[in-house]
Amino acid sequence: MCAAALIRLPLSLPCAVAGVLLLGGCGTGVPGAGAGSSTPPVCGPGSVTPGAWDGAGTSDGAGTSGDAGTSGVSGGAGPTAGPDPVASAPAAGGGVTVLGTGRAGRPCAVYEAAGEPARDLTYAVTLAFLSETGRVLTEVEDTVRVAPGRTARRTVTADGLPPDATGGTRVRLLRVRSFPTAESPSRSGPCPRSGVRVYADEGDAAMGLRVVGLHLENCGTRPYPLHGYPRVEIHDEDHDRVEDVTPLRGGDAVAGGTGAEGPPEPLVLRPGGRARSALVWRNTVEAGAGAPVNAPYARVWAKSGAAPVTVIPELDLGTTGRLAVGPWKADARS
Repeated sequence: MCAAALIRLPLSLPCAVAGVLLLGGCGTGVPGAGAGSSTPPVCGPGSVTPGAWDGAGTSDGAGTSGDAGTSGVSGGAGPTAGPDPVASAPAAGGGVTVLGTGRAGRPCAVYEAAGEPARDLTYAVTLAFLSETGRVLTEVEDTVRVAPGRTARRTVTADGLPPDATGGTRVRLLRVRSFPTAESPSRSGPCPRSGVRVYADEGDAAMGLRVVGLHLENCGTRPYPLHGYPRVEIHDEDHDRVEDVTPLRGGDAVAGGTGAEGPPEPLVLRPGGRARSALVWRNTVEAGAGAPVNAPYARVWAKSGAAPVTVIPELDLGTTGRLAVGPWKADARS
């Protein structure tokens, strides 16, 4: 796994050098073409549909099937006048290709996510909008579902920047994660068929200790009994199970005081009731102890017989390979 000096989070994409792509240690970047470029922007005023521009002002007729939409679009000032720098070359990784940039009040970018022939996938894509010197101005996370054999095209806008911000028309593809749509975590929206929502929070990290909460909500119409520990499997960037890491029971197997210790509580969650657990680990690297374990995905079964949900805790277990899972407890918000 690569690490870039410009961002704190670990990156999932391989480092590469390709033509005029902007590189910052890791991840792939798309620079603007600069003022005076004859290439039109892919979003914002004067934009041309990505994939239909061949550099000579003609369309190649390439279309995109599947979902299309926007993300991160906010109100504020309208489209700005003047040239709109765009990508001079695509940046790609993990099934996602950044097609270019533009301005629609704020900087915007367009990417495509390619589906697999036989699997319905959901992609979680993180883009960084950069200054002209390569400094990260803001990050945008977007999630898109892609049906089997289809391609989804999305426009994302740099909401974190004011409309009059300078720069931002260069983009770096930071991370691409994907998982089966049937295993999508759910915080809100329609209640899943299972009658429960399961998701992970953003977690907390201090002095090498990581704690990511697992949350369950009974959004159905019947009581939901729950007792014990969630079953957890961790998977690497290629979605292969990490066989040499067996989760330990109880957060105190790694560290005390996280709230993930103590015995399980037998629960019966009424509709609207909530429960919580947690993943606890340390990013401890010991000399001569082998390669660090990095695994972005965790498949979570709330209890025996439950359908799995894939969450993305970005596990960096160091060389110890120790991961603890807390028991289910009643959530005080219930």
